[in-house]
Order: sequence, then structure tokens, then C-alpha cells
Amino acid sequence: MTAEQTAHRVDAESLVAATDTGARSPVGWQRWLIPGIAFIWALFQLYVASPLPFIFAQALDLPLVLNNTEIRIVHLAFALVLAAFAYPLFKSASRHSIPWYDWILAALGAASCLYLFVFKDQIADRAGLPTDWDLIMSTIGMIMLGVAVFRSLGLPLLIVASIFVLYVFFGSADWIPGTLQWKGASYGKAMWHYWMQTEGVFGVALGVSATMIFLFVMFGAILEKAGAGNFFIKIAFALLGHLRGGPAKAAVVASAMSGLYSGSSIANTVTTGTFTIPLMKKTGFPPEKAGAVEVASSTNGQLTPPVMGAAAFLISEFTGTPYTELIKNALLPALISYIALVYIVHLEALKLGLAGMKRPPAHMRLMGRLIGFLTGFLGLAVLAGLVYYGLGWVREAFPGMGLWAASLIFLVAYVVLLWVASQRPDLKVDDPNAPIEELPRPGAVAVTGLYFLLPIVILIWCIMIERLSPATSAFYATVAMIFIALTQHPLKALFRGTGNFGFEAARGVQEWMAGMIAGSRNMIAIAVATGAAGVIVGTISLTGAHQVIGEFVEYVSGGQLMVMLVLVAIMSLILGMGLPTTANYIVVSSLMAPVIVTLGAQQGLIVPLVAVHLFVFYFGILADDTPPVGLAAFAAAAISGGDPIKTGIQGFTYDIRTALLPFMFLFNTQLLLIDVGPFEAIVVFIVAVIAMLLFAAATQRYLLAPMRWWEVVAVLLVSFTLFRPGFWLDQVQAPYDLSPGTQATEVAGSLPAGAQLRMTIEGTDFTNPDERVTKTFMVPLGEPGPGAERLDREGLTLFEDGDQVTLDEPFPGTPHFRLAQELDFYADEPVVIESVGVAAERMPKEIFYIPAFLVLLVVLWSQRRRQTVPAF
Repeated sequence: MTAEQTAHRVDAESLVAATDTGARSPVGWQRWLIPGIAFIWALFQLYVASPLPFIFAQALDLPLVLNNTEIRIVHLAFALVLAAFAYPLFKSASRHSIPWYDWILAALGAASCLYLFVFKDQIADRAGLPTDWDLIMSTIGMIMLGVAVFRSLGLPLLIVASIFVLYVFFGSADWIPGTLQWKGASYGKAMWHYWMQTEGVFGVALGVSATMIFLFVMFGAILEKAGAGNFFIKIAFALLGHLRGGPAKAAVVASAMSGLYSGSSIANTVTTGTFTIPLMKKTGFPPEKAGAVEVASSTNGQLTPPVMGAAAFLISEFTGTPYTELIKNALLPALISYIALVYIVHLEALKLGLAGMKRPPAHMRLMGRLIGFLTGFLGLAVLAGLVYYGLGWVREAFPGMGLWAASLIFLVAYVVLLWVASQRPDLKVDDPNAPIEELPRPGAVAVTGLYFLLPIVILIWCIMIERLSPATSAFYATVAMIFIALTQHPLKALFRGTGNFGFEAARGVQEWMAGMIAGSRNMIAIAVATGAAGVIVGTISLTGAHQVIGEFVEYVSGGQLMVMLVLVAIMSLILGMGLPTTANYIVVSSLMAPVIVTLGAQQGLIVPLVAVHLFVFYFGILADDTPPVGLAAFAAAAISGGDPIKTGIQGFTYDIRTALLPFMFLFNTQLLLIDVGPFEAIVVFIVAVIAMLLFAAATQRYLLAPMRWWEVVAVLLVSFTLFRPGFWLDQVQAPYDLSPGTQATEVAGSLPAGAQLRMTIEGTDFTNPDERVTKTFMVPLGEPGPGAERLDREGLTLFEDGDQVTLDEPFPGTPHFRLAQELDFYADEPVVIESVGVAAERMPKEIFYIPAFLVLLVVLWSQRRRQTVPAF
């Protein structure tokens, strides 16, 4: 590796340290301080996630079980201390020692959190009536949190959070526009809301960080330190390196596999990009395009279930969607996005005239494929069968023995796979700049690391089959990963008969501790970000700011849903330039998700809440490669030696396909597998993949040959039709049979069990008495019966009022109580049922696939006549 390449790699790793783990590495006796605290933090999180507190509490008769609030408090205390020690406060501050003022700031941060822990009983007794010490410690805590945000996340998030805090105190000022004003809050009320209870800093976001995100991040860090990252890169190259643009395709697949456990696009870029980017350049990719492929791959890694950049758990919590359901919702878009990115890389290779890397000789290739098939596919199939059917049978036959039986099966599978792996040399981390004479055989690579898949299998099994909570599932997967990290090297030495057990055991302990420490250091910024996001969420709950901002955005968009969605996407991209994905998601979703749902309903589009939250999440991820600030692009450019701005622009052009997906699944929720059967899911997947590949070809202006303008337009039209055939059907046949509101009870009574009634009402706006607004929503009707009774079960009481039917105010706790917060049911004019609708009997929307494919055939015929390079 040349001096220049070494410098580029160091720059990239420094960027990861500065953004993800902290750039300070003390020397002398202080060198143990940050790793020591990080390791203790990881042990604490493992302890509170395990059954040990309950066991010790029963055995010792001591209150050793911490509740969720207490865990959040200790979690943030660790984060504030490590932020003070690991992240220098100033650019000029020492990277090799901890200044005196950081010791003071760390102590103040820990004290402000632990004050809540030590005096929790007294604080509970005076709820809402803070003492002077309460206000002092709350103020110190808010300031220390702000300092930690500045250290670990930079100025943008601090500015955003500060604006929300200032709005609490000055929201009633005359210089605030009237539409944005609120009554204001006292200092005591605000500080109590932010710090002393679970509505602000110690709210849901920090709770998810403390109970779920930490375990998943630690799981990924240990998996990486144990060698899984190198294994995934090697297997991707072995499988795809011989294809056109093989290193670039391998980069996409390796980043996707890393995304299974990694929550950081920047770390993913550096981890896989250190190896893939030089190889892409070697095979003919320009530096900017090589970096852009890695950036697009790594940012999309955050879309890959089950971790999804740590935001998956927040989405589940905020939307009330079960985590297992959320994984299903997110799976198809992630797969489609990655398949399209592989295709984009293929098109780039065609345009550049690139070839693949050299693979094994022909007489060995067949044997290599056979071995790869037998050891890879069949091995995984047998493993999956043992896990699914074996554990399933044990769980049914011996309900109390499920965990022990699962542990035994895991142990047997691990020993067998590790013995197979020990028969071959361990994978080495190659120098990407060294010449590669020949690609390794996939089967030979696969057998060296199949046991790394076992913890991932356990994680998915616990979540999807056993239906355990994400936190419990992550705990068992992490324990399994720790066991592998500690035992893989000594057991390999035993199987190989090489001895050196002490050295190999020490190596395993070192990798385990390194993973624990890396996981904790990766969590500093996430914990601080979720604490700061709690300030924003707390402001919204205290002031109702989401309604004010929602009205403003609705006004700017002119009430047009598509315009609003574009504005929300732009807001996410802009905020994402300075905020981490998790904080960006919390800010935008808290403000805009309810507005999108409401405005969509007004225009007759019933948008699932989870789709809206995924929409915001996707655009927050895209900000990582959006110039001029995209940090992942800077990290990739540091490795490739290319221009970071050009790398970001190129990466964003590759990610346009990802930007399309959120709009598509908002209007076609089948892409999220909502209310879709197995066969229909397969059809949706195939059609969506074809549509996305065509869209990717249009953005690259290359299919079988360079595309003419009319071919681009035609292919985009075909892609749109395949993604949303219902649009054309709506132009031909109305989606609902509408009846006047006076027939509401009659229509409701005539529908079968489980049907849904689309109801449109008009009433006086709750916040603007001079305006009448329209609301549209769906009413599930349940069991058959009289119409009035079926509606009443949903909390909707109707009254005949002359020639119209009015709606009474829904009671608290009923499904549609939110209407009481949006409409004034006691205004002079009542809330009136305008119309009701039932789903119309229409021809299948898939009929529009036929003209779409006919147009595609015309384009392919035109392209085939000009094709000069084989398509594959």
C-alpha cells in the first residue's frame, strides 16, 4: 500500500472515529479510561437485558431489578461521561489526554442523571412541583446534554433542539407570527417536562436506545471484531467477482450483508470500502464512481432488516407496529433497492466496457460450483430445517425445554460448522492494492465462516418464530455471538491439533472485549441523539407544535398531498445533512407524519402510519450521500482519492431509485406486504423488481444500448405503470361507490362482516373557528348487524337532523377520538356526514400490465437493433 493510499485510509478511519466513536485516544494511564468505562457500560446493558437481575433479587432479597426509567437514566449517564472523554470539545483540544474541564463536564453530566436515580422516590412525591435543586440539576443536565450533542453530533442538531426549547419559552412573544404562537410555559414547568419525567429527554426515544438499540449495535460490533465482516466481503467477491464490474457488485452485496448487523452507513463505507474501492478502481471504475457505488451500497445498508440503522425500533414504538410486522414491511423495498443497485453497477460496467476478475480454471470451476452448492446452499438448508422444524417440534412437545433444546441444537451446529471451518486456513484480511491472480472458490470461502450465520439465525428465529421482544432476541443473539467470539479460536486449535490454547483463548477474549468496547463507543452518539430528540418530542407534546407546523406546511403545499410529500422529502434531506439518521427521523416524523396521514385522508388516500414513517426514514438515510455535506461520500472519497462533492453527486444519482420507493409504497402499500398473501407477495416482488430495473435503466439512459429520449420516456411510463397500476384504473373506474351521508346507517348495515366503510365528514376546524374542513377516514365494521349499532361499536354516534345526518363527538378511548381534537363538535354548525363509500367492484388493476409490457417490447426491439455489447 503506497503512502498516499495509507493516508487516504487513515483519513477515512479518522472520519469514522470523529463521527461514530470519538476521535480521542489518550495515552499513559488514561488510555484505559475510555475503554474501561465503555466495557462497563456494555456489561451493564447486558446485565439489565438478562434474567440475572430477577435471579439475584430473589436469591438475595434485594431490589436489584431496574425499571425502564432507571435504565434510561444510567444509560444517558454513561453516554454523557463517554462523550466528554471521547469527543474533544474544541478542534485545538488534545487527542491524547483528557483536559481538566472535560473531567468536570463528565462529572456534572453523570450527577445530573444520577440525581434522578438517587432521589426518585422524593421526586415522585412532589410530581409537578420542582424544588430549587430540581431546577438546578435539570438545568445542568440540559446544558450537559447540549454540550454532548455539540461534541458528538456537531452544531446542526444542537441548533434544531435549541430552537424548539426557545419556542417553549418565547412562543407567546409578539415577534412570533400569530399562526405559530402558543401560550408559553414557566421555567419550572418546562424543566420538569424536559428532565424530571419521561416526556422529554428520558422519553420513548432514549428508552428504545437503552433497551433495544444498544444490544443490536453491540451484537454487530462483536460480530465484526470476530471476523464476520471480512468473511462477508470474501464470499461476495468469490460469488460475483468474475462478472462485469465484479468488485462493484461484490461491494453492493457485502454492504447489504454488513447492513444486517451494522447501523452506520459511514462505518459500513469504510469497513467494506477499504477493500472494494481500490479493486473497483483497478478494474476500470473512475475514483468518483468507485466511491459512489460504495456510498450507495452502504447507505442502503441501513434499509436492511433487522437493524435498519437503529431506527427500526423507534418506528415500531412510535407507530405501534409489532417489530416482526415492521421487518416484513421493510423487507421488500430493501431487496428491490439492492437488486436495482446491482443492475446499475452492471449498466455502468457495460458503458465502461469493463470485464470481470479472473476466476478458477474451467476444470476446477465446475467442482467449485458443486462444492459451493453442497456446502453453502444445502448446508444452510439443513441448518434452517434443523432450527425451524427441530426447535418447533421441541417447543410443542416440551414447552418448558424450548430454550435448553435450542441451545443444544445451536451448540451442535456450531461445533460441526467450526470443525468444517478448521479444516481450511483462516481467512486473511487482504491488501486491496495487492494483485489478485485468481478469485477464491465460493465453496472454499463459505465453509470457513458459515458458523457466523448462527447468531443471525438465532436473532431472526427469536423475533419471527418465537415472537420474543426485540430486546430479548438481541440479548440471546449477543450471548451466542459472545460465546462464538470466545471459543472459535481455541476450538479451531483443538481440531487442528496445533496447541497454543492459552494464546488462542486470549485472542478470543481480546476480540470479545474489543467488540464490547466498540459497541459502546458506537452508542455514544446514538444515545446522545435520542436524548436530544426527546427534547424535540417533549416540545411537541408540551406545545402542540406539530399542529402549528403541519398547518404551515399544508398552507405552503396548497393542500396538495404530492407537493407536501416533496416538501417533507426535502426537509428530511436538508436536516439529514447535519443530523444523524435516527435524530432526523424522530424530528421529521414527529412533526410531519400526522399531517401526511390527515391530508391524505382528506384527499381520499388512506395512508398507513407505518408507510409514512418509513417514507421519512428513507429520505433521512439518503442525506448521508447528499452533497455538499454527505459524510459517507467524504469517507468514500478519502479512500478512493476522488472529489467528495462529485462522489456525493454520483452516489445520489445512483440512489434516485431509493428516493422513488417511498413515493411508490405510499400509494401502493402492497410493496410493504400489507394485507398481501404469499402468492400475491411473489407477484408483487417480481413486478416491482422489473419496474425498478427499468427505472434504473432510464436514470442511466442505458438498457441494451444508449437510450434515445423517447425510449427514456416510454420506459419511465412502463415503470410507473408496473409500480402503480391503480392510478390508471382510478382514471377509468372510480375506486368507491359513494352514497349520500343520509344513507350512512343503511349502507353500514348492508355490508358483510369485516367490511370497511369510507366516511367523509365536514365540520368546523378546531383551531380555526372560521373555517369548515373535510375529513375522510375508514371505519371497520366488524360483525354484521344494524348499521347504527355497527357504527356505535366504533364510537361513532349518528343523529338525523332534518335533511342531513350529524356526528356526535367521539368519546375518549374510542378508535376515532382524534376527530374531537381536529373538529369543533360544539360549534354553531354541526359535524355533518357528507358521504359514505364502499369499495367498488372493478376490473383487476393488473390488466394495465399488458399495454405496459407491449410498450416495453417496442423499446427492447428498438434497443436490440443498436446493441453492440452483450447484455451480460
